[in-house]
Amino acid sequence: MEGFDVELSIDEIEFFKDNGYLIKRSVLDPKLMARARDRLWDGAPPSMKRDDQASWVGPIRPEEESEDPSNRRKGFRWQFREPGGEPFMLRLLATDPNVFGFAEQLIGKHQLQKPVRIRGIYCTLPYGKKDPGSGAGGCHVDAHPFHLGVVGYIDDVGPGGGGFTVWPGSHRTFFGDFRTRYTFNPNKNYQGDREKILKQSSVECHGKACDVVFWHHRIGHTAPPNRTGRIRQAVLYDFRKVGLAEYQDRRPTKNMWYDWSEELRRV
Repeated sequence: MEGFDVELSIDEIEFFKDNGYLIKRSVLDPKLMARARDRLWDGAPPSMKRDDQASWVGPIRPEEESEDPSNRRKGFRWQFREPGGEPFMLRLLATDPNVFGFAEQLIGKHQLQKPVRIRGIYCTLPYGKKDPGSGAGGCHVDAHPFHLGVVGYIDDVGPGGGGFTVWPGSHRTFFGDFRTRYTFNPNKNYQGDREKILKQSSVECHGKACDVVFWHHRIGHTAPPNRTGRIRQAVLYDFRKVGLAEYQDRRPTKNMWYDWSEELRRV
């Protein structure tokens, strides 16, 4: 992508390899973020009003829940996927020159599949005084095949605001807990390791609008309860290397970085 003018430092690449995630500040285009925030309200349930912050508190009313994949609303989650293929949404995240350039540094120059759509706008509603329950915020690994995830905040996400949360270093454990490299086939070690990792300290990636979080496909992560009065608004995309389908079901390699960039492997 043309316009790439910032590069990841060696220290940042090393941090990503060791921890499985990396936060970059002030990356996204403010004008495109504003368009995305406007577009979100096209999918809002009738009772939720943009100018009435009290109406944002979850959960979604039972009569306004939706299982429609393009605009799923249930509980405290609102996943508005409908605009994910719109050109401005791609420019906002997946094809943003710096976002794409960072991904190429990690995976390889001219090695990324062409972005067609992003996941959409994923929201966590404020919990208010509601009890999130014991199951909220559980550690998991995504099931679909990809190399590198990116979460972009299109509005401020303060501490306790439902920010993308990771268990640093868990990607190195979970990489060996699957029978295949990129698909979801956990082996006998997965559940036990997951329970151990859950007892370790997690990191909540809070930040400002414009900030992005890159993350390894095998890192343990969650979207925790939102204890602020704002809606947690994020756009997501999954970078995949060209030819992934040809080897995604093969056995894991000893070197978990074997198909990533030479620049990353040298660090």
